[in-house]
Amino acid sequence: MDKQQSVDEQANGKATPNLTPAQEFLQELWEEHLRHEFDTHNTEDTLATMVEDAYVNDIPVMTGGVGKPALREFYSKYFIPQMPEDMELTPISRTIGTDQLVDEMMVKFTHTTQMDWMLPGIAPTLKRVEVAVVAIVQFRGDKLAHEHIYWDQASVLVQLGLLDPSTLPVVGVDSARKALDPNLPSNALIDRASACK
Repeated sequence: MDKQQSVDEQANGKATPNLTPAQEFLQELWEEHLRHEFDTHNTEDTLATMVEDAYVNDIPVMTGGVGKPALREFYSKYFIPQMPEDMELTPISRTIGTDQLVDEMMVKFTHTTQMDWMLPGIAPTLKRVEVAVVAIVQFRGDKLAHEHIYWDQASVLVQLGLLDPSTLPVVGVDSARKALDPNLPSNALIDRASACK
């Protein structure tokens, strides 16, 4: 059975009381991987947490790579050097199974640099972005085997001023903020569509 750590437990740095030792290992390995990506910015240390044929698939824009040579190029050329300096990750929820972990996070940054891994070919807009991100991480033995990363690309494009939400059923920062606060209004796009009929 999967265990889930609440946002409050994560925010307060409390250990999840019912994780098995194997689940604790997966959590520690994932956190080490994230640390190398976002804190130390070290490609080789990031790759050391992964199996030889690992892959990363950033689903909305199909960036990443398959196998360590491709991932080495992706991390060293695109992901790590093209990360905004103010990039923040805030945990929302985490579910850990026997060989898989699912992390839901809030990602915030100012678009101050080219980010081909998320926004291929888009020059910096200097605009602030908040987006909910889900990472589904599969493990094999004592390493990461693959990552499927999901986010709402339409919301990102709206926040950067590249997509007009007035004529499409999309929203900007509100979708990310609703991931943190379920009490924010629902059905605004349905109401807007009904009003236009």
